[in-house]
Amino acid sequence: MPGQWLARGVCRHLSAGHGFAVVEEFVPERGKRVDVMALGPKGELWVVECKSSRADFLSDGKWQGYLEWCDRYFWAVDEAFPTDLLPEGTGLIIADGYDAEILRMGPESKLSGARRNALIRRFAQHAARRLQTLRDPGAVLDGWG
Repeated sequence: MPGQWLARGVCRHLSAGHGFAVVEEFVPERGKRVDVMALGPKGELWVVECKSSRADFLSDGKWQGYLEWCDRYFWAVDEAFPTDLLPEGTGLIIADGYDAEILRMGPESKLSGARRNALIRRFAQHAARRLQTLRDPGAVLDGWG
């Protein structure tokens, strides 16, 4: 899947280049699923939405609902994507399946302490459960989301 390919490059870049821990397909709350949630070394939280085509971007009407769940918001697209479609005031990452480059930082909008704390706990639980399912595919995990 092209979006997953972009997410892989983004995750590699944020992990190796910026010291972030990353989780793909993260659910910050019921009804929302972000392509990449990244937890930085200072506790910062970034959301990256990966768009593989113009049609993929135009069909996404829910992205603004993700802004309240991160300190910075980014789009990740490939080199051929028409970046003039992307809203101003958001970050831009050019990616492929192997790496990525941040071309424009998303503006910072700091989360409240309570929301940050709750998200970091949810991030940790999500990552631990994902690791457990890799190590024990038959495990039944309560509260998976």
